[in-house]
Formats: sequence, structure tokens, C-alpha cells
Amino acid sequence: MNPLVTLVLSDLQARIGEEIATSDWLSITQDRINQFADATGDHQWIHLDAERCARESPFKTTIAHGFLTLSLVPYFKHQTIAYSGVKMGINYGTNRVRFITPVKVDSRLRAKFKLLECEPIQGGVQTVFEVTIELEGSAKPACVAELVTRAYT
Repeated sequence: MNPLVTLVLSDLQARIGEEIATSDWLSITQDRINQFADATGDHQWIHLDAERCARESPFKTTIAHGFLTLSLVPYFKHQTIAYSGVKMGINYGTNRVRFITPVKVDSRLRAKFKLLECEPIQGGVQTVFEVTIELEGSAKPACVAELVTRAYT
């Protein structure tokens, strides 16, 4: 298990450009994919129908939704990064998201967080992290996104 990194807001400027943390691996099961399909209403066969995928899909198995992969960013972040002296944090948005490599069922993912920006806002700071969601055994990541968050003191 990777250690939890505790960030101090006053130290963040000095850490811009630094890889801050890497999460543990997470298995992407068919059950997780099914639950995401039910939660979002996206029941496309490439996510749910293993038999049809074996016949018709270039991946030969079901794949996770791209937005399922992206939705795991808060899970990975809370697993790896904590803030000292922060009362509340929010996801403010994303500047850029790319789904680079399909995530086949039973694959494993982890996230790396690199601090790109940090600027003061009223009551706290706004950060931009480059989040690279790695796909175990793949030379290319599953997803790369710029996550904008706000931390309030």
C-alpha cells in the first residue's frame, strides 16, 4: 500500500511540477462496470455484453466506460493525498481529458498525481493536477486529465 501524502497549502508553490503521489492498483470488475452503466444509463453493449464483444468487438471482451475511468479520480486522490489544515475541498472541474487506451474488464488501474498549478483564491487555494491513470501492462495510460480542485481553510 502506498503511503498517504499530506500536503500543506503554504508549501504547494514549491512543489509545482512535482509528482506528488501514486495510488495503489484497483481491479475493474464487470460488476463495477455494470453498476456504472446502471448509474449513468449508458448500457452500450461494448460495456455489458461479453458474448457479443467476443464476436464483434476489436477488444474481444467488455471494456469500462471512459467516464467510469475518469470517475475513479476522486477515489484515487483520497487514497493518496490529504491536506493539512483544510476544512473543505471540492472538485472544480477538468481542463482536459483524454481516454487513450481502452480498459478491458478485469484490468487494473492506478493514478499518478503531478501538481501543475497552485494559485490563491479567497479562503484557500486552487490547484491543477495532471492525473495519469495507468493501465497495468500497457505502455500507454488509460486516461490523462487535468483536475482542478479547490481547498478551503
